[in-house]
This record gives sequence, structure tokens and C-alpha cells, in this order.
Amino acid sequence: MKTLSDTWSWLTTATHWSGPDGIWNRLGEHLFLTVVCLLISCLIALPVALVLGHLGKGGALAVNISNIGRAVPTFAVLVLLLLTPVGTYGQWSTIIALVLFAVPPLLTNAYVGMREVDRDVVRAARGMGMTGRQMLWSVELPLALPLILTGVRIAAVQLVATATLAALAGGGGLGRIITAGFNLASTPQVVAGAILVAVFALLVESLFEAGQRMAPSRGREAA
Repeated sequence: MKTLSDTWSWLTTATHWSGPDGIWNRLGEHLFLTVVCLLISCLIALPVALVLGHLGKGGALAVNISNIGRAVPTFAVLVLLLLTPVGTYGQWSTIIALVLFAVPPLLTNAYVGMREVDRDVVRAARGMGMTGRQMLWSVELPLALPLILTGVRIAAVQLVATATLAALAGGGGLGRIITAGFNLASTPQVVAGAILVAVFALLVESLFEAGQRMAPSRGREAA
């Protein structure tokens, strides 16, 4: 109970929320890192998954390769990148490690979403004279959107949780609060950092859940 009360005291101390090492600044760094990695991951994974899902070729190979990436610990990838010349370019080693971590759920969900579109609907669209591009954008993508958003949600939550590793590479984010707590042997600060990361992840999860509730109706309307 003392740890919890000390943690609450740490979180409610105004000085811990301001300044370069304050919670607001670390939260902004964490959010920036998460958004940048998520955008890069989406730009890499979604076009590949949409095209392969539309064509129905090569998707299984791409999904299996991306799933192999899941088996490699992000921390191990980060350490290896830090030992290469990439490690000398600021946070790029962290960004690359996190992008590799976020691509598999995006690629898998988007591909499966495209392939699970009702084939009768696709054939009907083709029978109406739609081109491949028109079917992709006007039929398949809207119907696959809920599953695609599920992949984005999973990737976003995973990135929020895993971005704490950036602190180990000298980067910013809420992980710095945790590492600083370890360095100071301050258990309340370590627990406070962990709570902040958990709350941030739950908030991101809730936002995407709300977005997903809106997606199916739009998909049906577009179809």
C-alpha cells in the first residue's frame, strides 16, 4: 500500500509534470514516436497487402515472412541496430525496430480483410464493368476496412507499449521516466511510469475502438 500511495504522491506532484523531464514532455515524445512509426508502418504494409489481397497472389508468402518478424524480439533488433552505423543517426535505430515490429499485424489483417471480401460481390462488380482499380477502391477496400482498422489498432497499441524501449537507446518517451526511476532506485517513479504507459495504451485502444464502430456502416454504404 505504501508503494501505491507513494506512486500517487509522485504522480500528483506538479513539478513532475513540467520541464524537459516532465510527464507532459515525455508524453509528447512518446506520442510523436508512436505516430511516426505507425505512419511509416502503414505506408509500407498497407499498399503491399491491398495489392496482394486484390490480386490474390503472393499474399501467403508475404504474410509468412512478416510473421517470422514477430518471432524476433524488438529489443534484440534494437541492440543489433545500435551496433551498426544506423545507431549513430539519432532515433532511427529505434524507429526501424518499432516499424519492423508494427508491420506484421498491419500486413496480415489488411491482406486477410481483402481476401475475405465476398467473392460474389467482387464478381458482380466485375460484371458491371468495373476495372480492377475501381473494384479495389470502391468495393474491396470499403468492405475490408473494419479488419484493416483492427490491424492498425493492434499495431498502434503495440507501438505505445514497446516505444518505452526508446529510453534504452537514449531516446525520449515515457520509458525515460521508468529508466530514471531505476537509476534513482525510486520504485514509485518506476510504477508511475508503467501506469502512464498502460493508461496511454488503453486510451489509444479506446480511440481506435470508437473509430472501428463507425467503419462498418461506412463500408456498407460505400459498397
